Amino acid sequence: MNNSVSNASVLQTQFEHVGTAYDPEKMLAVRKLTRDAIQRIAASVKPGMVEEDAVEFAKDVLAESGMVRGWHDVYVRFGSNTTKTFGEASDPGIVLGEDDIFLIDIGPVWKEWEGDGGDTFVSGSNSEKKRCADDARAIFHEVRQHWLLQGATGKTLYEFAISRAEQRGWKLNMDLSGHRLGEFPHAAVYEGPLADLDFHPSRLLWVLEIHIRHPNQPYGAFFEDMLLEDRYFA
Repeated sequence: MNNSVSNASVLQTQFEHVGTAYDPEKMLAVRKLTRDAIQRIAASVKPGMVEEDAVEFAKDVLAESGMVRGWHDVYVRFGSNTTKTFGEASDPGIVLGEDDIFLIDIGPVWKEWEGDGGDTFVSGSNSEKKRCADDARAIFHEVRQHWLLQGATGKTLYEFAISRAEQRGWKLNMDLSGHRLGEFPHAAVYEGPLADLDFHPSRLLWVLEIHIRHPNQPYGAFFEDMLLEDRYFA
């Protein structure tokens, strides 16, 4: 075994460490709660709504599901705010238009286990904004398949993601390039990006993030979910 392979193995053991509370079934349960919450939030977002009101509604939905805290803020971004990167404040007072785009990104904690999920939706019939939302999902699954079938490392996953985004005419935001997930807080084990990993990330421990932006228009799209097999996306 050469040194690079040996070092990757050591890092994988370190970065994929789980504690005594780790439970794959509970991780899948909080994933379902998270995905369901995203759909409930999206269904209530309508043209004319102010972004800040949508954020408050999203927090209410999470609280009703028993996810009263999060390991990151609740993001519902409208229009031009969909180009913002993680942690960047939205421009205030943005109102969702009739033919607009919006994204949802939540990272709730349920009991001891973390969830994380994101998706993008459109409020009307703008074909390019719909294509943007659809392409974020499509790129996610193309990259996930690359992980599943090719044994790709975190680094090569995002090299592939960049190429897939460019082929579809979008720019990939590498400030959102995946991360660890697990028992709260995952940052105690590893808080760096998935895109930095020199090993093949294991299932049910990592989140793949795809954030694309239009090259010259003020909108983008986001999709994220756990690295899992096809049956979890049927």
